[in-house]
Amino acid sequence: MWELRSASFWRAIFAEFFATLFYVFFGLGASLRWAPGPLHVLQVALAFGLALATLVQAVGHISGAHVNPAVTFAFLVGSQMSLLRAFCYMAAQLLGAVAGAAVLYSVTPPAVRGNLALNTLHPGVSVGQATTVEIFLTLQFVLCIFATYDERRNGRLGSVALAVGFSLTLGHLFGMYYTGAGMNPARSFAPAILTRNFTNHWVYWVGPIIGGGLGSLLYDFLLFPRLKSVSERLSILKGTRPSDSNGQPEGTGEPVELKTQAL
Repeated sequence: MWELRSASFWRAIFAEFFATLFYVFFGLGASLRWAPGPLHVLQVALAFGLALATLVQAVGHISGAHVNPAVTFAFLVGSQMSLLRAFCYMAAQLLGAVAGAAVLYSVTPPAVRGNLALNTLHPGVSVGQATTVEIFLTLQFVLCIFATYDERRNGRLGSVALAVGFSLTLGHLFGMYYTGAGMNPARSFAPAILTRNFTNHWVYWVGPIIGGGLGSLLYDFLLFPRLKSVSERLSILKGTRPSDSNGQPEGTGEPVELKTQAL
């Protein structure tokens, strides 16, 4: 419980709330239909991708800029953060997402709000197909995050923020035709709460959570294993010592600085 006494812990929690609020506000806002006609997929994909890239650059060194319960779950599976920190991150993300959607709702004309960019399945896509798509979308996204955030890599190439943003953009360019590209339970939860429409909502939790967990296992245990004993992993999960990623490096209790290049 040392984290509860740490100022950096509470700054990280607020950073997740703040970042998710802005992510949902700008992402959903760019997804609204202001004129008749088809929605421009490229516009929406770039809006979400650029919003996340901006937030990674802004708060990545404070909280890791997860902005996504599936990403936080992935780091938890990899024993890179405590259960307490993961729970608080997820709570902050959900509250931030709802707050961001509420602000967007209040500043948008009623005729434009519609369903507030609620994630829905494309006609003809079954829930099984949709869940599989969400798994793959989030899997590639988490793999990119784990690889670009990995402090063990020597001589990182390019910008971490842009790499993560482009990975999210890629997921939207493909996924919007199937599921609306959830990839983030908080993003899907916010408009569902405000519109009170939870049809097939579980897909946007189960798919990303499974995809995030698989991405963590694939990267941390197969592609680039972290050599930690079971006791070390358990101590990190219990919060009895600082974890080594996106919050607290081992033995220091200080935030990790993401070595991002200027955008």
